[in-house]
Amino acid sequence: MLIAIPKLPGEAPGARVDHSGVSPQIEILANDLATLMQERRALQQQVANTRREILYRLALAAELKDGDTADHIERIGVMAAHLARLAGLPVSFSALLRHAAPMHDVGKIGIPDSILKKPGPLTEEEWVVMRTHPTVGSEILSGSGIALLDLAAEVALTHHERFDGGGYPRRLKGQTIPLAGRIVSIVDFFDALTMDRCYREARPFQEVLDAIAADSGTRFDPDLVRIFLAHAADFMRLKAASEAGDRTRAKLLTAT
Repeated sequence: MLIAIPKLPGEAPGARVDHSGVSPQIEILANDLATLMQERRALQQQVANTRREILYRLALAAELKDGDTADHIERIGVMAAHLARLAGLPVSFSALLRHAAPMHDVGKIGIPDSILKKPGPLTEEEWVVMRTHPTVGSEILSGSGIALLDLAAEVALTHHERFDGGGYPRRLKGQTIPLAGRIVSIVDFFDALTMDRCYREARPFQEVLDAIAADSGTRFDPDLVRIFLAHAADFMRLKAASEAGDRTRAKLLTAT
């Protein structure tokens, strides 16, 4: 079926009208639209990068208050993302976790230095205060409606929960503990125990791996422990690369 094209005013039947001038105008509009879309994407990326940088600086402030280093929070993000990928989780989730995991201890900003930096064992009263840091961190990060911050809040709140229900602050058990919290729990334990602290020296890799294996099903998710131990060499290389100051190599080891 042929569709009749309406005539322009003053156009004689059968007359040929030159519409060639329309094409350059459309091309200009298309180019302008493409430029605007490109600028919008660049702005969105800039906003996302700025948001991640602010989160990183906030996490760094909390870790430095506890005597930790920038390398520690960097490693937690990289290791958490790597374990998530090894567990077969979507790349989008592991990428988000990469930037959310370093916020796990941001609540320590609200803990007095006398407790955080105490060289000896904490008293029961001091432990009560220390155990508030997951809730404090969650309160700092919650409520924005931004996916990255929401996941960071979830990690902050749940990374000290135990698979057997004996953790804190809510005594969640098993699969009721969000997956992000279960992942960060393992990599934080591994990294923290293999680094020097003000109150103890770093423990040997194998000793820490044995401790993780011993806590499978009690402290840690047994499925994640199995995956972590099967790829323990990856995490030891990441740790070694970071401590050697080779962050580029550490990132390449976990490139998506």
